[in-house]
Amino acid sequence: MAEKQHNSKCPESRIHNEAEDIEAFDNVQEARGEAESQADEANDMINSQLEDIDNLNRQLLEAQAQVEKEKKEYLFLMAEFDNFRKRTVREKSEIIKNAGESVLKGLLPIVDDFERGLQASAGTDAADVYKGMELIYQKLVKYLAQNGVKPIESTGKPFDPELHEAIAMVPVPDEAQKGVVIDTPTKGYTINDKVLRHAKVAVGQ
Repeated sequence: MAEKQHNSKCPESRIHNEAEDIEAFDNVQEARGEAESQADEANDMINSQLEDIDNLNRQLLEAQAQVEKEKKEYLFLMAEFDNFRKRTVREKSEIIKNAGESVLKGLLPIVDDFERGLQASAGTDAADVYKGMELIYQKLVKYLAQNGVKPIESTGKPFDPELHEAIAMVPVPDEAQKGVVIDTPTKGYTINDKVLRHAKVAVGQ
């Protein structure tokens, strides 16, 4: 009787166990699915990060290449500028040198005139010597003017510290003469409107 009762309970126990097994299997499958989903998400994240790293590396390489290119261009420009500076200094030096040579060469005919005048003045009348010297002087003044050198007007003009250098103060009876250049012992000159030499003057006080 007891044996029959035990046999009648076995099918229910077996069904219950099978249900538990199925539930456990489903749980395992679900857990496995979640794990695989999380693994896929992790892989996607890693792949995305690796892609970002690759992009950053590529950008870094491009930036380094650009910096290297600009560095070479900068060095090239610096070399070009240095060459230009040296060439400009050399050309300027040549211009100054040639200008000096040209001015001195222009004075040589006047020196020739002085030499001829000195030779001709031996035993001649003083008036003739004076006339010859005046001609040479006029020639020299003309040559200076052609090169931009002009005398500064001083005597009778108001004293101008930009043009004149006062070397003496002279008492004057007339109030109107105070601050006016009375005498010019040494002429001043300008070259292309720039003072080449200040006029040395005596000023009324």
